[in-house]
Amino acid sequence: MNNKIMLEYLSELSANNNREWYHEHKKENKNATAQFEELVQELIYGIGEFDESVLHNAPKELTFKLVRDTRFSHDKSPYNPSFRAHISSMGKLPIPVGYYVMIKPDGNTFLGGGLFADMFSDATKMVRDYISTHSDEWNNIINDAQFKKYFKVKGSALKNVPAGYDKEHPQAEYLKYKSWYLEYFLEDREVADDAEFLKKAVEIFKVMKPFNDYLNKALKDFKMPTR
Repeated sequence: MNNKIMLEYLSELSANNNREWYHEHKKENKNATAQFEELVQELIYGIGEFDESVLHNAPKELTFKLVRDTRFSHDKSPYNPSFRAHISSMGKLPIPVGYYVMIKPDGNTFLGGGLFADMFSDATKMVRDYISTHSDEWNNIINDAQFKKYFKVKGSALKNVPAGYDKEHPQAEYLKYKSWYLEYFLEDREVADDAEFLKKAVEIFKVMKPFNDYLNKALKDFKMPTR
C-alpha cells in the first residue's frame, strides 16, 4: 500500500482531466487503483475488529469508478479525480450506512459515515420518525466527547420542521434534515503517511460506529427502490 502513488496519480489526472491523457496513462491508473484496493482491504480488516459485518467484503466490489456521468452536468470533465469506497454490511449500497473513504488531493480527502443520500424519501421519514421517538439516544451519541472531537452532523435540510413532527421537539433541528452524515477531512501529508493514515482512519471509523448503528436501526425496514 502506497498512498503517495494514489495522490500523485490523482493530482496528475486533475490537471489533465481528458480522455487522451487518461488512456495514455493506463499503467499509472492500474498501479494507483491497486494501491487503493490494498488500502480498502486494510480498512476492512481494521473496521472488522469492532464491526464484523464488513469482513465478507471484497475491495473491488466497494469502489466507485473515476468516470463521471456528465449528461446532466454543466461540468463536462470526464473523470472524478478521487478514489472512493463505501464499506458496509451490504457493500457499497448507500443503505445500510457504513464507512466512506475518499482520497482526493489538496486537502479534500475525507472519512465519512451516515446517510448521504437524500433522494430516498422513505429513508428520510424512517430516520425522522426514529429521532422523534429515540431522542435521548440520539442526544447521547452526538454529544459524546469523542464524537464531538471529530464530528458535527451535516446534511441537507428544510427551513422548518416538516408537518407531522413536533416543532418543540428537543431534536427539532435534526428533524428538519433530509440526510444525516459525518465528514472528517485530512491533509495530504496525513494521507501520505501510510501507517498513520490507516491507524487514524480506523480510529475515526470506530468513533463513528454508534452514529451509523443508530441510523441503521432506523433504516432496518428500508428497501432499495428497484429500477
